Amino acid sequence: MKRLLIYGGTFNPIHRAHLHLAREFQKRVNAQKVILIPARIPPHKEAPNLASGEDRYQMCCLAAKEESGFEVSNMELVREGPSYTSDTLEQISREHPDCELFFVTGEDMFLTLLTWHDSQKILKDATICGAPRSRSGLFRMRAYAEKLKNYGGKTLIEDISYLPISSTMVREALQKGENIRNLVPDSVADYIEKHSLYQERKHESYTL
Repeated sequence: MKRLLIYGGTFNPIHRAHLHLAREFQKRVNAQKVILIPARIPPHKEAPNLASGEDRYQMCCLAAKEESGFEVSNMELVREGPSYTSDTLEQISREHPDCELFFVTGEDMFLTLLTWHDSQKILKDATICGAPRSRSGLFRMRAYAEKLKNYGGKTLIEDISYLPISSTMVREALQKGENIRNLVPDSVADYIEKHSLYQERKHESYTL
């Protein structure tokens, strides 16, 4: 049976840590394909300074071109309403009935999975893959994985080297006029520069 690795997120913007995590899980589960899915409306968090869905989709496409077996889906961007993971996995399951699904999430989101919309359906449709940011996070995730077993959930917790990069860090660097090429792929940095994304300066940080 083929294996698909699903990685959904705001990707505002996509950065090197996102790609590192997806790449590592791709190898560890032997996934034939990785699907990046930018969210239209993130139901789990507020999204300050959110670039348009089209811009985030295009940046993901540029990043995916540099990776083997990666592609990008706009299924959540064209869907009306919030981007619920349960709906996304159901759609992918219908489109790929012969594939086993693996869903990638970060530490914080993994530890709240039972609060997600239709969480038991998510656990039925995919193996949940998570990576901690620290040793203590690894213990917390393993303990939570045991709890998920009570709901029939399958999980894969991997101690993957953590890259200390976040989308917030990228946006803040841009607002300060700093170079971001160590944080995002060059193609994404070029796109951000060309379209002047995230570069509204925080006027309160400056004095005349």
